[in-house]
Amino acid sequence: MTSPAVHEIPAPATLRWAVRLLWVEAAALALVAGFLLYEDLTVKTADVGQAFAITVYTAGLAVVLAVLGVSLRRRRTWPRGLAIALQLILLFLSGPMIRGGQVWLGLPALVLAVSIIGLLVAPATREALGIR
Repeated sequence: MTSPAVHEIPAPATLRWAVRLLWVEAAALALVAGFLLYEDLTVKTADVGQAFAITVYTAGLAVVLAVLGVSLRRRRTWPRGLAIALQLILLFLSGPMIRGGQVWLGLPALVLAVSIIGLLVAPATREALGIR
């Protein structure tokens, strides 16, 4: 008897939710990038190059998170570590946001980062990705 292919077995809820949250994060960053682009084109700034660099960086990060989500949905193992690393960066950035008075931004970032990390290190997710 042959074992079923990995893709025939339904993905566990932990993996599905991790992918969804990565896509939510990517969509939020895409919206921020759109807003930044609008600001770059309409506001007079002293340093247009730096403004566009920040916009491109934000858009690029949105693309990376979306690609990580797609790759995890396809049950690739390589995006898990990168996704966790990016969430750790977000986790460490959320502290100064909260302490700096931007609780409305820092607290959701903190919750999102911790949630995605927890979902990606869950035993069911590791098993679905073939990580022992």
